Amino acid sequence: MKRILFVDDEAMILEALERSLHPMRHEWEMRFANGATEGLARMAECAADVVVSDMRMPQMNGAQLLNEINKRHPKTVRIILSGFSDMEMIMQCINGTHQFLTKPCSGEVLRNVVGRALELDEWVNNESVKALVARLGKLPTVPSLYFEIIKELDSPRAALEHVSMRIAQDPAMTAKILQLVNSAFFGLRRQLTNPTEAVLQLGLDTIKSLVLGIHVFSDLEMSETAGVSAQELWHHSLATAASSRRIAQWERQEQKFVEDCFTAGLLHDVGRLVLAANLPDQYAQAKRLAKNEAVALVDAEVAVFGASHAEVGAYLLGLWGLPVSLVETAMFHHWPARSKSRSFTPLSVVHVANVHEQPLAHGLDDGSLPKMDDNYLCQIGMFDRAQIWRRLLAPAPILT
Repeated sequence: MKRILFVDDEAMILEALERSLHPMRHEWEMRFANGATEGLARMAECAADVVVSDMRMPQMNGAQLLNEINKRHPKTVRIILSGFSDMEMIMQCINGTHQFLTKPCSGEVLRNVVGRALELDEWVNNESVKALVARLGKLPTVPSLYFEIIKELDSPRAALEHVSMRIAQDPAMTAKILQLVNSAFFGLRRQLTNPTEAVLQLGLDTIKSLVLGIHVFSDLEMSETAGVSAQELWHHSLATAASSRRIAQWERQEQKFVEDCFTAGLLHDVGRLVLAANLPDQYAQAKRLAKNEAVALVDAEVAVFGASHAEVGAYLLGLWGLPVSLVETAMFHHWPARSKSRSFTPLSVVHVANVHEQPLAHGLDDGSLPKMDDNYLCQIGMFDRAQIWRRLLAPAPILT
């Protein structure tokens, strides 16, 4: 039975949590700690699989508590409850949190988030992956702006103006978004000059994906010894996202499917970014192995790290609480037949888009190039369509 620890300094809140989570008592072993000191003591007695802590606590706040738990129990999934007013401070001072939940948070939302974190064992049941992630000192976080857009999308009166105003408060994010929307990736007929125009032209879902991707790829510093450029990796990810979006549109999928394909393409190689930024010497070793032995980079990564960038990326996206379709795509984009699904999904699209874009990715041509899984495409009835997609896809545009 999985162990969950909830930490808050208010007894009434803990009692309310216990009542709301009562239906889970047969599936989870739940413990409730009054404050950080008691929480650390409970963890010393018996480490929990997941810790959920409130942010605002005296003596030691939730960020400090989860940082300490990260040092002592790195394999524990760490979730923090916080108001938006705390978010920027958390993002700057904490590297020990996997996911943020905004308050007020209902019992149902909490059950879903914790349940999804525990289900990661079914997706990534390799202990080597968990041990590897626990070694990574620098993990990208999800930006507060992403949560604000999610909140706006969930609102019955979603206002594009609110999001564009918030983006405009971040000059670096504004500049990057405008650079992207005016590039050949989006093929717009006229130059856009402000965030409001970008949000109106692309919609909240695409802007949300760009905000997350831009932040993740700019949040980590890449060492030259790793032998991979963050800019080249970003260019490949963006090209894969753009191609994935076009494929979904050609298949006349609904808008949510199209945007899921774009986001999945944007984040499919996030594990590669994280490994190269944290363990540059070992990553360079994996690249040399792939090139010298003419094997796929993912196989060389497994030989060096005990896990591949696909598994690390999927684990990270799952900890962030991103949709299952994105986790599945990151996990299986090299081996789609390993997924349980035999239907047309974002995984199907990104698999083909990645195979198409990889030979065009300058500086990322390590080892043997990925190949399309023709058997898988036949099983989902998309083999012939995939040949058409690849003929229609133009070479990736250069991002200036």
